[in-house]
Formats: sequence, structure tokens, C-alpha cells
Amino acid sequence: MRHTALIAIPSEFSSVHAAPILCAGTATFNALRNSGARAGDRVAVLGMGGLGHMAVQYARKMGFEVTVVARGSDKERMAFELGAHHYIDTFKENGLERLRNDGGVDFIVATAPDSETVAALLPALAARGKAILLGAGRTPLLVMPGMMIGAERTLTGSFVSTPAQTERALKFSHLFQTFPVIEQMLFERANEALDRLKRGEARFRIVLTMNQDN
Repeated sequence: MRHTALIAIPSEFSSVHAAPILCAGTATFNALRNSGARAGDRVAVLGMGGLGHMAVQYARKMGFEVTVVARGSDKERMAFELGAHHYIDTFKENGLERLRNDGGVDFIVATAPDSETVAALLPALAARGKAILLGAGRTPLLVMPGMMIGAERTLTGSFVSTPAQTERALKFSHLFQTFPVIEQMLFERANEALDRLKRGEARFRIVLTMNQDN
């Protein structure tokens, strides 16, 4: 491995908590940190899964007003526990209407690979608002150009990060006690863990360990 790809992990971190930050953590941290958002801005997090639950924590610790948009109420309590100010269950209410009634948002962090929902929420962006894509779906994202042009809205993507940026995410996580919610499973149960991920049953990241004491 090239030395430029090595990452220093704070000694205070356990390996099971550091591992998810190297992917889901640094992806969401980097997206928010580079978004241009300022303390007090309104951020909507679309999706409350492995990426979303980290985005909620980082957004709250960075000083943003956080709204979670998700399907169903099963994750509502956890969303508030992790720092969300508002929760929108799209099974019960129209996400766009609710966001607009609440005053709109400055940023949307789309962690769920749901192009249809992302497109539906874009009009809730304030003027010069920005939507950041993290969830890579398999369907095209349909956007009306006039809706983006008139209010000077931005649609962009964000990748994981460089090793240096990952170390910054780890440091922030340590300083502000922002940790992934994990399940530990023995390495021998890797196939079972993958099945749980595919069914959306993981809460919220599964870490494979060589023994249950890691």
C-alpha cells in the first residue's frame, strides 16, 4: 500500500467505531464541510440509513437546523436521539409540502438512492440552495432546468474524500463524540450481514469482527 493512502486513527477510537467512519462517516462529513453551509442553515437529510444517520449527527454538531426525510416512522425516535430537529415521514405526509411549510431548506443531503424523491424535493430548496448527492441510484434523476435556473439552485455530487480529509473527519468525530451506530457480527456470518444490509435491516452499520470482544 502506498504511504499516501495510510490514515492515522486516534488511539481513543475502537476499531469497530472507526471502521464505518472511514466510509459513511467521511463521505457525509466531507459533503457537509465542503457544502458552503454556515451555522444556522437549514439542512434536510434524505434517508436515515448507514449514511443518513452519520449525516444527521454531523449536521447537528456543525450547527445546522436538521430535518430528516424518510419513509416510515420506525427510525423517527433514533433520528431525534441523534440530533434531528424535525422528522418527515413520507408515508404520512408530502415531503415537499412539509419542507415548504417549514420555510424550505438551504441544503439537501441525499443519502438515499431514490432519484424520484430527490427530484420531488428540489423545489423546497431556497434560492441558491444546494442538493448534494451521496446515494448512487440506478434510475435517472429528472430535473426541470427552469426550476434550477430561476432560483440559482445547485445540484452536485460528493465522493468519499482523501486520506487527509478522512483524518479530519475522525478528529471531528472524536472531539464532538459523533459515532456510528453499529451492530457487530462475527466474520463467519458475513453472508448473513450482507443479507441484512440488502433488506435494510441493519441499524445502521454492521462491523465484522474476528471475535465478539473486539
